[in-house]
Amino acid sequence: MDKRVRQPAVAGSFYPGDPDELASTIDTLLQRCRAEAGPVAPVLAPKALIVPHAGYIYSGPVAASAYALLDVATLIRRVLLLGPAHRVALQGLAQPDCDAFLTPLGEVAVDRAGLAELADLPQMTASAHAHALEHSLEVQLPFLQRQLGDFVLLPLVVGDAEIEDVVEVIERFESDPETLIVISSDLSHYHGYAQACRVDALTAAKILALRPPLSHDQACGATPVNGMLSVAVRHALQVRQLDLRNSGDTAGDRGRVVGYGAFAFDEVRQ
Repeated sequence: MDKRVRQPAVAGSFYPGDPDELASTIDTLLQRCRAEAGPVAPVLAPKALIVPHAGYIYSGPVAASAYALLDVATLIRRVLLLGPAHRVALQGLAQPDCDAFLTPLGEVAVDRAGLAELADLPQMTASAHAHALEHSLEVQLPFLQRQLGDFVLLPLVVGDAEIEDVVEVIERFESDPETLIVISSDLSHYHGYAQACRVDALTAAKILALRPPLSHDQACGATPVNGMLSVAVRHALQVRQLDLRNSGDTAGDRGRVVGYGAFAFDEVRQ
């Protein structure tokens, strides 16, 4: 059987399509984060991340603040990646029907064994259509490729689903030390700059307090974010804010902005 590969949909628009330019862009963003962090390096990689998914010119610096934490991620072999459906009406959570995802930096193998572990869950479905043009997952992959190198991907597009539907999926892998959970979500959309800052600050406060639910006006990936927050409460994970900005701070005008936040979830060290 021929390998089925999901082709990149937003290379050249959301991020550079040339592999050398893409690698250089990501490395520069990560290096800036490391320089700002100073000489103190993290000891352990996080258990989970919330990362924005806009074009790199807008949200790349915020995303880099999360992915810079993976400098010490020597144990991670699998990434469970959940992001919202932007283009397809979808019930539940959709897995791809392909064997790999392609970016300008190469292929990432889909974790078929991991998907098999979710086969008994009624909220799971398979949909090539839901994945074909979805950017919320794709834009995370080049960062993961630069930071992790060799890993397998468990990519899920989240549609109309209950919080518990997401919790059940995450809990299948939360205890695995070789699995990183990545939740792809932007924050508020198209407010003026000052209002967006106020709205996003309140959203960040709810995330830091592990107090779901968030609405989709607060975060476009509210459903997977809410699932992650619920898992964090159940499993006593700690959350920290890494960055909170909007497109008016990075590369856009301040008339109608999109908010971006990066957060890390850590296991409590005994």
